[in-house]
Parts: sequence; C-alpha cells; structure tokens
Amino acid sequence: MEAEKATDVSDIQNEDDLDEEPGEVIESAPPLKVGEERELGTSGLKKKLLKRGHGYETPELGDEATVHYVGTLLDGTKFESTRDRDEPLTIKLGQGRVVKGLDHGVVSMKKGEIALFTLPAELGYGVVGGGGSVVPSNAIVRFEVELVSWITVVDLSKDGGIVKKIIEKGERNEGPGDLDEVLVKYRVALVDGTVVAESPEEGIEFYVKDGHFCSALPKAIKTMKRGEKVRLIVQPQYAFGVEGRDANNGFHSVPPSSVLNIDLELVSFKPVIDVTGDAKVVKKVLKEGEGAWVANESASVTVSYVARLEDGTVFEKKGIDGEQPLEFITDEEQVIAGLDRAVATMKKGEQAILTIHPDFGFGSVEARRDLAVVPPHSNIVFEVEMLDFIREKAPWEMINHERLEAARRKKEEGNLLFKEGKYQKAGKKYDKGVDYVSEDGNFGDNESKLARELRLSFWLNGAACSLKLNDFQEAIKLCSKVLDIEFHNVKALYRRAQAYMQVADLVLAELDIKKALEVDPQNREVKLIEKNLKRLQVESNKRDAKLYTNIFGRMTKKLKVEKVDNEKR
Repeated sequence: MEAEKATDVSDIQNEDDLDEEPGEVIESAPPLKVGEERELGTSGLKKKLLKRGHGYETPELGDEATVHYVGTLLDGTKFESTRDRDEPLTIKLGQGRVVKGLDHGVVSMKKGEIALFTLPAELGYGVVGGGGSVVPSNAIVRFEVELVSWITVVDLSKDGGIVKKIIEKGERNEGPGDLDEVLVKYRVALVDGTVVAESPEEGIEFYVKDGHFCSALPKAIKTMKRGEKVRLIVQPQYAFGVEGRDANNGFHSVPPSSVLNIDLELVSFKPVIDVTGDAKVVKKVLKEGEGAWVANESASVTVSYVARLEDGTVFEKKGIDGEQPLEFITDEEQVIAGLDRAVATMKKGEQAILTIHPDFGFGSVEARRDLAVVPPHSNIVFEVEMLDFIREKAPWEMINHERLEAARRKKEEGNLLFKEGKYQKAGKKYDKGVDYVSEDGNFGDNESKLARELRLSFWLNGAACSLKLNDFQEAIKLCSKVLDIEFHNVKALYRRAQAYMQVADLVLAELDIKKALEVDPQNREVKLIEKNLKRLQVESNKRDAKLYTNIFGRMTKKLKVEKVDNEKR
C-alpha cells in the first residue's frame, strides 16, 4: 500500500535530521552482524540485519529496486505485505512510494539481503497515519525488507532528457571513446510500443564520433561497458524534436515530439587511439594484447604486418606467407616514423590497424618497396601484430651501476646524433639520460660524483641542441640548471649568453660573458661572442637613438604648431 501522506525526495534531502547520506554510517563503521541492530545516521531510522546479502554493491537514490516487504506495528500487527500477494514491488528509490524512510533503508542493502527497519513516525506515516487505517497517528512502524534486485538508473544528460536503466552490467571498467569503433545491437520503440528502428541480428558497427540514428545513442554508448545492456528513455530534444523524422535509410518515420524507448547492447568495441595527437597516426586495436606493459621507446620489438595503400594494394609483408618477421629498436629511425610511434604503444600479442599520414610515412617521395611502389604523398595502412618485445628497463628498475651505464650509453647515442645533425633526437637522448642520474637516485659518494657530472653534461648538451633548434628559452633553462650547481661553468655561461643574445636580452648576455671571462680570460669562443655582443649593442643604441630622435622630432613639431595657433588667436 502506498503512503497516504504525499512525499518527495526533496522533502527528505532538506530535513535537518537527515544530515548524513543513507548508509554513510554503515560504510564507515564495521559491517552489521546477523541479529545486530544499528541506527543509520541521526534520523532515528534503525536497521537490524536478518540475512546477509551478496557482493558489496548497494543501490542509490534514483535506482529502481525490486523488494519484498512486510509492514507491522510494534505489537506485531501487520498492515501491508507483498509476500501475501506473492509479488514483489518495484519502486524508484527517493520518491517515497511506500514511505520515505524505507527508501533510505533500502540504499544500505545488498542484493538478497533481508533486514528489519524501524521507522520513527516522521519517516513513516506521520500524524496522518495510514496502512488502511491500521497505522495510527504518530506510530512507530517496522518493515521487514528483502532486496530482490535493483536496476541502476542514471540521468545521462542531467536534465532528464536521457535516462539510462542498466539491465545487465558489462565487463571490466573501460568504455568506448569518441574515436572508437563500436558493435551494438538496439531496438527503438515509441511509447505505444511501435518499433521504429532495429539493428540487424548480428549488430551494427560505427565510429562513436560519427553518430548513429539519434544524438542520444552515442552519448549513452560512451557511458557503457563491453557487454552492458541498457534501456534508454529519450526525450524529444535528444531524439528528433518537435519536427519528428521522415522514413529514410531503412528507418521508419518518427512522429513529432516523440519519446523513444531504446533497448541497447554494447556487444564490443575496438579502441581507436590517436598516437600522435593530430590524427596523422591512428591505431585501431583489433585484438588486445597481454598484460599491462607496452613496448615503449628503445624497446627491441618483433612484429609481423601487411602494409597496403588506401586502394588495398599490398606493398610489403613481414612475418606472413613465409616472410621473416621484422625486428627493430623503437625510436631509432629504423622504420618509418608512423610505424615506429605506433608499435611503441603496443602490448605483446596485440593486433591493430594503423592508418598513417604521409608526414609519418614516406612523405613526398616515391618509395620502392618489396611488392609495389608507394607513390608520393600516400596515406598507408598497416595491419600489425606485436609478436614479442624486450623493453628497455626504466631507471627505477635498475641498480646504481646499471643506471650509470645506461646514462653513459644515452650520452654516447646523443653525441652521435648531434654530430649527424639530428638535434631533436639527440636532445631526447640527453633528456632521457637525466632520468638515470637524477638527484633522488640514492647513489654512494663516488657514484654520486659521477652521476652529478653526467647530469651537468646532459643539461649542457641539451642546451646545445636547443640552440641549434632555435629554442632559446629551453637553452636558457638548461644552462641555468647547470649554473645553479656550478656558478662558474664557462660552457653554461657561454651558451646562456648566446641564447640571451638571440632573444635580445643584451644586458643579461653581457653579465654572463663577463663572468665567463673572469673564469677563463683567454677563452676564444667567449671573446668572439663578446665582439658580436658589442656589435649588437652598437646597433641597438643606434636604433634607440633613431627612435628617440623621431619621438622628440614629432613632439617639437607639435609644439611649434601649437605655438603658431596660439599666436593667431
């Protein structure tokens, strides 16, 4: 029997005596034992556990719960029972359909749990009474409740426009994103049950960002897990609005201002990853790999693949049809950049389709490959499987002497790249080398000195790369790190002075040059940039003088005009 006193969830949430969320005390206190009774919050609502439930999840306000309950007075007089009808009741929690206090008891329960709730009058039937006149005014009542099941209800649009009821939960925690390709099954009906759209029996595939049927569908899909089944209640503003929709593309017409009921299942999805952040290397995962580790930079990888042009022409195969797999080290420019970057994100056993823009492929040149020629400016597609890889150890996985040795290798690799004019890649080597000899490395005394020398060398060499790449602010930052440790380091002063001159900060450049010459008065390189600095200062002074001359000239001319005007008056 429904409460004879009108209730609303806002009444509950605004009452002073319900200053804690239902179940909050239960969550922070030890679990109830069977037969134990406890007050929930400070509202006077008491709960006695009669039978434990399953799992750890509990429903929330807004969910649809199916319950059996028996309502009695304190003397045992029964006034309401779903068990007598042998039919459980489904209620939306928070609406107070039975009595408002009961909803706040149910949200503390687990599936299959049975509990006895004691409700004060203000959470039960109040001064009015009820229960078919069995419950007197201001009576304390009890409800023995079994939580049979519940459906999680989510307001996806936060305005009631798209309401999702979870019929069957999905697997894992990941859901699809905008770029991903999903396989879904759905059935769309009007409120009167008329079916206006239905997917094929095997489902339909599309990219989330491309949308499908109506705007509510991709919005809901992005909140779902693989295997999840839901019922969507979609208001017209998220469907086809006041205009409705004519029949087209195999879909039936939808009348104006129609509310839609959509049964939706996310069968599976293929994650699509923008590897480069500009959609020029895109990876679509066909089969997930093993474990949590990816190949990463500087890993030794073994892959098989079929490489095609956009028209399907195969121009290369590795590890397929008798061909040997390809082995290479990532981030060493041993393969085209797009393949290199994407493979470094793959797990062992992962299979993926890579779509690569010419900027990360063969560029503007014609490339003759094993099976065909790749024309200039071609988009290319690789279907790749990561057969195996050996990751480069991270610094935290190494002992001290391994870290020092790895740092030396990075320095040598960076120096070689610098000599070849590959300044950006050299800079990456130096930057990575710093990680192996960071200050928090817990090195011993002798090791600490060597680590410090390597660290300074990486910063100095990195500054040299930044100067070559015209990244003068980065050069200033790296040299400043060195000078914070060795204030008299001539190389750092020299390179920082060069950077200051390039950004026209001639005052700071002059200070660094003076300090460098105090330490090494005969340094030819420093003397040379000192000459350049003096030339720049002369040019700067000339520009300033010309500027001020023009300003004062205009001011003088203006004053003369004003004087003539005054004399005429």
